[in-house]
Amino acid sequence: MISLTKKRIALISVHGDPAVEIGKEEAGGQNVYVRQVGEALAKQGWQVDMFTRSSDRQQARIVQHSRNCRTIRLVAGPQEFIPRDEVYGYLPIFVCEFQKFQLESGFQYPLVHTNYWLSAWVGMELKKSQPCQQVHTYHSLAAVKYKSVSTIPMIAKTRLQVEKTLLETADRVVATSPQEREHMRCLVSSKGKIDIIPCGTDIKQFGSIGRSAARRQLGIAPETKVVLYVGRFDRRKGIETLVRAVSLSALPKADLKLIIGGGWREGESDGKERDRIGSIVEELGLSDITSFPGSLSRDILPAYYAAADVCVVPSHYEPFGLVAIESMACRTPVVASDVGGLKYTVVPRETGLLASPKNEVVFAGAIDRLLIDSVWRQQLGQAGRQRVQSYFSWDGVASQLNQLYTQLLEQSAVELDPVSA
Repeated sequence: MISLTKKRIALISVHGDPAVEIGKEEAGGQNVYVRQVGEALAKQGWQVDMFTRSSDRQQARIVQHSRNCRTIRLVAGPQEFIPRDEVYGYLPIFVCEFQKFQLESGFQYPLVHTNYWLSAWVGMELKKSQPCQQVHTYHSLAAVKYKSVSTIPMIAKTRLQVEKTLLETADRVVATSPQEREHMRCLVSSKGKIDIIPCGTDIKQFGSIGRSAARRQLGIAPETKVVLYVGRFDRRKGIETLVRAVSLSALPKADLKLIIGGGWREGESDGKERDRIGSIVEELGLSDITSFPGSLSRDILPAYYAAADVCVVPSHYEPFGLVAIESMACRTPVVASDVGGLKYTVVPRETGLLASPKNEVVFAGAIDRLLIDSVWRQQLGQAGRQRVQSYFSWDGVASQLNQLYTQLLEQSAVELDPVSA
């Protein structure tokens, strides 16, 4: 007989593998969110299983992160990279494999926390066949995203419908900022239950190294003005805006260094975007001051943040903006687009500056203001660290999720067994 266990939870992230190296194709903030939430919940007594789709035959089927937290890769379609917009057709197989895993393990998950719309569909299907509560985090809203892209994918209609149905039927939706909740209400549906629980960061790891030590480690001269970008190579991330803004800087180019951190794969969409950005860098005569260090591991990333004078997040849209709080945790002020959750994470003139997306002139002015005024820059950096400590630690996020999960399980009419050994 299959049992239900009260403190067991499934975090479902179909296309965002929590165990994969951040910065690879389709690996970004969502992967970090699921992994960090999972590990923090495990410390609070939950048995956490994080489910994703296997995209490489060489990958381990199960990755044990800690005693109570693991990533489980299900085979749903070809074991190779598939762009997220093409994953939908393999979701029924993913559901079957998830159910098969439960059957073989002898238990069912009383609660699933789904991430992104693909996982939302999986969660809604599971609820049709077993008693479980569904919590969902969108990470990106189609109604917002499709306003900022020139080409609408064929999957758009399906995604829009899934996101609307999810909001109206999920037991709880987690918005990571007030701005994201507002978008859900205005653009998706007036129905549904929404809680605001932000993303977080590891405040011990980010902030663990000072500016001077970080620069010595990375070989950056003390007097160099460093502008940093961290993230995927994707047109929606606005890297072109940053590059053109640096080209407009009033500071001598010889004093500047632009670091564009993020991995890419030749021939894939991120590789093509990397090549396009590289061409713009060359066209604008910035090759001598620009570096592309590739994917930055979690071990080295804090040093890059700490070494920078300013971190730029020029996205066309961000539901939250994890890079912003990572940088702030390292006492480095942020210049970010005045969009989405970035308006929540970055406090203008207190922890950084906000600028109009796609506007290189405004970005250039904001970047220069911080580079020129070192005293104000340090004040903003310290205020950013304090804000992250107060609102955005992963342990604090997990505590809020723990309360939400416990409340939902107590409200459900399901008889739950004690935690299995």
